[in-house]
Amino acid sequence: MDLAETYREVRAATEALCAPLSAEDCAIQSMPDASPVKWHLAHTTWFFETLVLEAAAPGYAAFDPAFRVLFNSYYESVGQQHPRPERGMLSRPSLERVREYRRHVDAGVLRLLDSGAPQELLGVIELGVHHEQQHQELILTDLKHAFSRNPLRPAYRAGPTSRTGATRAGAAPALRWHAGEAGVREIGHAGPGFAFDNERPRHRVFVEAFELASRPVTNGEFLRFVRDGGYARPELWLSEGFAAARARGWRAPLYWEERDGSWWRFTLAGMAPLRPEEPVCHVSHYEADAYARWAGARLPTEAEWESAAEAGAPLALPGEVWEWTSSAYTAYPGFRPLAGSLGEYNGKFMSNQMVLRGGSRATPPGHIRRSYRNFFPPDARWQFSGIRLARDRA
Repeated sequence: MDLAETYREVRAATEALCAPLSAEDCAIQSMPDASPVKWHLAHTTWFFETLVLEAAAPGYAAFDPAFRVLFNSYYESVGQQHPRPERGMLSRPSLERVREYRRHVDAGVLRLLDSGAPQELLGVIELGVHHEQQHQELILTDLKHAFSRNPLRPAYRAGPTSRTGATRAGAAPALRWHAGEAGVREIGHAGPGFAFDNERPRHRVFVEAFELASRPVTNGEFLRFVRDGGYARPELWLSEGFAAARARGWRAPLYWEERDGSWWRFTLAGMAPLRPEEPVCHVSHYEADAYARWAGARLPTEAEWESAAEAGAPLALPGEVWEWTSSAYTAYPGFRPLAGSLGEYNGKFMSNQMVLRGGSRATPPGHIRRSYRNFFPPDARWQFSGIRLARDRA
């Protein structure tokens, strides 16, 4: 598939995600970490206009000069940004105006591709396509949080949203342990195909002998932790995690609710009974770490996770959920950020965040690969984040 076709497909997929939504749905912002759907639609378009069309044509006339500030996320080298916590206050431009913006920029990018874009801009367009796929997932995570705050508990779409590997109703696949041998391994992106800069360079790491669980932790397994008082046992928690759980009143994963002795959870299809066989979802790194300690195990390092996946371990990869690791998000040896404004894409966030691996039910299928490094602060819960256990081998 050529880049123009890929561009069309990804941009159309974003619009398809928004098809069930009203203009009101697209305008709300439920917390500072989340963004309105309308902002996602505009920001991904801002990326192509600012970093592709402006670079391709000096003197390019912007669709609307105000959008340069309104929809700039964090690119300080480009200029000012509208404050992130106030994105939900942007009742104007209208949703239709944003869609007009998308059509205008799409026409410009496709003309550029048709006329033969310079090689360096082809790379930026490819990056922009993958950037849009990231925002497709964020549209779902942010919208789910917003709908969960609505007392009507509306459904985004009807029907199941799971890709669980349950073998029968109420039963998850048996948990097995994959053995990883001690030794020098290589991790990081290698070979052809797209990768973000933080996945490079490929490099050597030493891993001790370990075992990695064959599937993520399930709701039923995590419920036993809840019922065993796991949220009230400080010996299981990192200090900052226990303080966060106590200050925020955590007693179960985000979106779980107990009703008359039964547990329910909010989904993109609305409220539904908790399914014990599904992977537990919407837990922070702190909760994942506490559960692992309670279970007599630990979280894997990202080197263990990737080396097991590359070795062909029979793991449920990708699973239903992004999987927390014990690895802090830092640069690989020899990492170099991209030149210019694109150097702000990943590198400047390499502090106070933890790495997640795999992919989730909200991740576009073509956006998943073994070397992908997702990252969030350790207290983040609104993403589709879960747990895969590891343990040391004697």
